[in-house]
Amino acid sequence: MLKPKTKWRTVSEMTNEAESLATTLGIAPLVAQLLINRSMNTIERAERFLNVNDQPFNDPFLMKGMRETVDRIQQAITNQEKILVFGDYDADGVTSTAILMSVLREIGANADYYVPNRFTEGYGPNVPALHNAKEEHQTLVITVDTGISAIDEAEAARELGLDFIITDHHQPPTRLPNAFSIVNPHQEDCLYPFKGLSGAGVAFKLAHALLGRVPEHLLDLTVAGTIADLVPLVEENRLIAVRGLTQLEHTERPGLRALLDVSGIAGKKLTAEDVGFTIGPRLNAVGRLDSATPAVRLLLTDKEEEADELANVLEETNRARKRLVDEIADETMEQIEREFPPEDHWFLLAAKEGWNPGVIGIVASRLVERYHRPAIVMSIDEKTGLAKGSARSIEGFDMYRHLAQCSDCLDAFGGHPMAAGMTVKNDRIGELRRRLNELAREGLTEADLVPTKHVDVVCSVDDVSLSLIEQMSRLEPFGTDNPPPTVWIENARLTQIKKVGSDANHLKAVLSGSETSVDAIGFQWGSIGDELSINAKTSVVGRLQVNEWNGFRKPQIVLEDVSVDHWQLFDFRNERNAASKLAMLPEEKRLYVAFRSDTRDQKRFETLGKPFFCLQEQTVTAEQLCGRYVVLLDVPHNVEAMKKLFQNAAPDRIYAVFHHDATNFFSTLPTRDHFKWLYGLLLQRKTLNLGHHAESLAKQKGWSIETVLFMAEVFEELEFATWKNGILTAADRPQKRELSESQLVKERKRQAEVEHLFCYASSSSLKNWFETILDESEMLEEAVQK
Repeated sequence: MLKPKTKWRTVSEMTNEAESLATTLGIAPLVAQLLINRSMNTIERAERFLNVNDQPFNDPFLMKGMRETVDRIQQAITNQEKILVFGDYDADGVTSTAILMSVLREIGANADYYVPNRFTEGYGPNVPALHNAKEEHQTLVITVDTGISAIDEAEAARELGLDFIITDHHQPPTRLPNAFSIVNPHQEDCLYPFKGLSGAGVAFKLAHALLGRVPEHLLDLTVAGTIADLVPLVEENRLIAVRGLTQLEHTERPGLRALLDVSGIAGKKLTAEDVGFTIGPRLNAVGRLDSATPAVRLLLTDKEEEADELANVLEETNRARKRLVDEIADETMEQIEREFPPEDHWFLLAAKEGWNPGVIGIVASRLVERYHRPAIVMSIDEKTGLAKGSARSIEGFDMYRHLAQCSDCLDAFGGHPMAAGMTVKNDRIGELRRRLNELAREGLTEADLVPTKHVDVVCSVDDVSLSLIEQMSRLEPFGTDNPPPTVWIENARLTQIKKVGSDANHLKAVLSGSETSVDAIGFQWGSIGDELSINAKTSVVGRLQVNEWNGFRKPQIVLEDVSVDHWQLFDFRNERNAASKLAMLPEEKRLYVAFRSDTRDQKRFETLGKPFFCLQEQTVTAEQLCGRYVVLLDVPHNVEAMKKLFQNAAPDRIYAVFHHDATNFFSTLPTRDHFKWLYGLLLQRKTLNLGHHAESLAKQKGWSIETVLFMAEVFEELEFATWKNGILTAADRPQKRELSESQLVKERKRQAEVEHLFCYASSSSLKNWFETILDESEMLEEAVQK
């Protein structure tokens, strides 16, 4: 048995609706179900989703404020006014800045840009920056990816005589800034049909309106901001992603080419994952650690040498960011384990002076991944006595609502159910931790503290094929609201298990169905290989992909979780390092069992721990065996002893070691012809000096010495001869008796049965035997309960 690490929850069961959609569209029912799960539950919606590249972009002038904004920008160009683009320091912000700057330059505007410093200015437009714009004789300020909450800043701009235009995609507050115009699809009574654009997407639509055509040449920038900002990859964002990834692969922008090169993904077919996990973090890194301006410069430069130089700056900064995150994460987890152990704290809050506030959100996410509890990481400023915090949550705990319940502890906060930011006085951190922990205890259950794995479809190994995976790929690019499909393969038989990698830290396996098989790979799952046995019936959750190697293409599943819901047999009979591997089993689960009193004294077992039971000296109850990992160290004297051990017990696992003395215990079982030949020789010679000639007799017949000596013991037992001081002497006129009367022969046959079953039978035969015994135990247990 192997319990999964997560709770598996299916999005929906296969429906008749899926069968109908599959027939109409000519796709696999599993793919049709995936479309339905993504709300593509009509033929029209499904076809539009699958054929997104054929869809047009929305009219940008449907967006509220777009006409006024375009007219004001064209007026500024006509009047040769200086325009300032005010951006943000994350990947969406810097790409938004680059998009608007590119189109403004293209249409002849006199424009410059400004991105605030996270550490000295904070988020969003600020009054000092507006004063600086006035001093630079800039008359029009246009925000990108920010500004929707800049009420005070809009008033300051008006007082300074600056026209202030806001382009943003964040949710507007109840009261909007008094700006010249606002372009944001979330505005009340905005007619734009798609609300999920990123900041880069809104800037792209402004470029669309300014040019009077779709700015295809800006899609490489737009796709980077769109995917990095984790907006829903559906509808128009999906169109941006599909066309943008192609544009990004063949970009002529020196900065993006250099960034693809230093990232190691130049020249490949790009995916949303490449942007989200490779391009996005590098664009984000400079703004997390210092100024984001180098990222904007990289995206705007037309000089190859400058592009290479700036790309290397982003690469080195990202490496530094990774090191910093790792260091802070290690310190955070050490603080949590030492001072606020997760078993006692259902809400985790770590704080320290000097932690970089630009990366604490990433660290908070690490805490949630590690402990699956809502978490806050805070950076304390010693000079101000204030701590800035970043929060991440889990399903079932609304972070924003619970922070609101603690608002009297906070100087400021904002966010949504799964993530938030806040500022708190240093001396209030302890009180905030205590109250949030109480709220977590009240609102969460222990089941909530186990992560959930959402499964899109359930299938068998025989359902998996190259055709199915290729059809699933039509749902790409994957991202928010269109995640990579997660499949649950039920009742697969494990026919191969192998650890791979330089440190054996990855797992390769083969899952077999009734007709086909599929390869499985588990990255960083090497240790799980020790908890899976050959031929176990296994259920797995993961992502399907095509594995290409040397021109061959095969289906493969990338493992995300594994479950075995029945007992398992682990064959350690030929395992050289059995003792060391057994010692790694959880002490609360393992149970060492020996049938012979001298087994515990064997050198190979001297390092074994407890609990240890010798059945010659004590008994093991069914309660002690049930649910445990039972380690069978040696073989029983007979098969019945093994049956008796498990007659009322069902362990989770059986580890078969079956130590035995092969030179003594399992020597050749003589046949009737063996006895006939040796007895004939004895009658002929009257005496045999086995002390001197047993070895030569054994070599002559191809037997073992033990076989010769055993037959001598049987002759003596049946009174066919006497055996003294190594001399075997034939009896005079012995009584006629059958070999079957010999207790020694009976015992040796029983030993041969034990030998064949427990020591030399195949793993599958041994498992089948235990299966029968355990099935009988379960039937007996059920009968008793009834």
